[in-house]
Amino acid sequence: MGGELAAVRCDLEDFAAEMFEPFARADQRRWGTVYLRGLLLDGRRKSVEPMAARLGEDGNRQALANFITTSPWDAAHVRARLAWRMQQVVKPTALIVDDTGFLKDGDASACVARQYTGTAGKVTNCQAGVSLHLASDDASAAVDWRLFLPESWDPASSKADPGKVARRTTCGIPTDVGHVEKWQLALDMIDETRSWGIDVPIVVADGGYGDTAAFRLGLEERGLGYAVGISTTTTAHPETARPHTPPYGGRGPRPQPVYPEAARTVKKLVIEAGKQTARPVQWREGSRPGSGRSGVKRMYSRFVALRVRPAGREIRKACDGPELPVCWLLAEWPADQPEPVQFWLSNLPADTALATLVRTAKLRWRIEHDYREMKQTLGLAHFEGRTWRGWHHHVTLVSVAHAFCTLQRITRSPKETAPA
Repeated sequence: MGGELAAVRCDLEDFAAEMFEPFARADQRRWGTVYLRGLLLDGRRKSVEPMAARLGEDGNRQALANFITTSPWDAAHVRARLAWRMQQVVKPTALIVDDTGFLKDGDASACVARQYTGTAGKVTNCQAGVSLHLASDDASAAVDWRLFLPESWDPASSKADPGKVARRTTCGIPTDVGHVEKWQLALDMIDETRSWGIDVPIVVADGGYGDTAAFRLGLEERGLGYAVGISTTTTAHPETARPHTPPYGGRGPRPQPVYPEAARTVKKLVIEAGKQTARPVQWREGSRPGSGRSGVKRMYSRFVALRVRPAGREIRKACDGPELPVCWLLAEWPADQPEPVQFWLSNLPADTALATLVRTAKLRWRIEHDYREMKQTLGLAHFEGRTWRGWHHHVTLVSVAHAFCTLQRITRSPKETAPA
């Protein structure tokens, strides 16, 4: 076991040297490596003080706190190197974007506010971080992050809270950072990763992003395919619907083409298609014991795929002509359910196979897997500092630690990785 642990530590030092090569100073590279070791060591809390207690002779609490909170290294440089490295390993078929909550008791941390987070399943006091992941069926890696700044922290907003605005300086929030919607932060991260040379043609996201037409249009403007979750109330026309121009009465502006029937909700369109149109698809094998080929549970359900024309003012404004563009509407309709239970829109080509649509849409499970590992094992939500810079430093190093674990799983046998 001692030899295996020594090999893992050597691997970590090599990986850290690669990730921290942009650091200007040797002490930054040293404490970056120590911080990674602290995140990887067993322990319930991964904030600075308990990590320092577990690090032995390297457990300099003040040095670690300074490195993560105030040291002037650029997290984007580390993320770029991480993305280059993990692209080779993950071989991503999609970029996945989502957000997660960082629950807080007080109100002093940067960008903390009462807001909804899926982490708690309710409105609560928290920070919200938006992340971007490289993903394939076999692996994934978080390579970019944004800390969401609520309107209450933006001095230019009509909803600004004077108390929160006054704390911006103490929290080190840059003066040019204002409130930006999460879907726009996601597009910004996609642009940034593409500027690093990471070119992945498909984006996957849940309904928090897919319900926003501007997000889908932004992906199309960038020439990207997508499979995004949507709510049951999203409206669309059938593919066969055609607009017509009402008669001109001779007065005022000429009428514009309109669809003769009102758009219907995606749920209604799928129900009208009928449960008999659902087809069985297995998109992957899970980790629990089951009857699959490898002895694990099959991830299996029934799906309906329709060609539709999503409706909405923003989409209509973006059209070059009178007809709304056509895309896929995908719905999961299990055999034991009276109605479809989940919906997606996708602009993948018209000849895309149903199995491909399903596997792409369902790839979002990878981001939940990443969040679970980073939170339960690597202390993603354990940062106790209050600064903007410190938050970005911490989540970046947690992403590096998570990537190291992924590399160990891929390159070593289960017997070798178990003791490490």
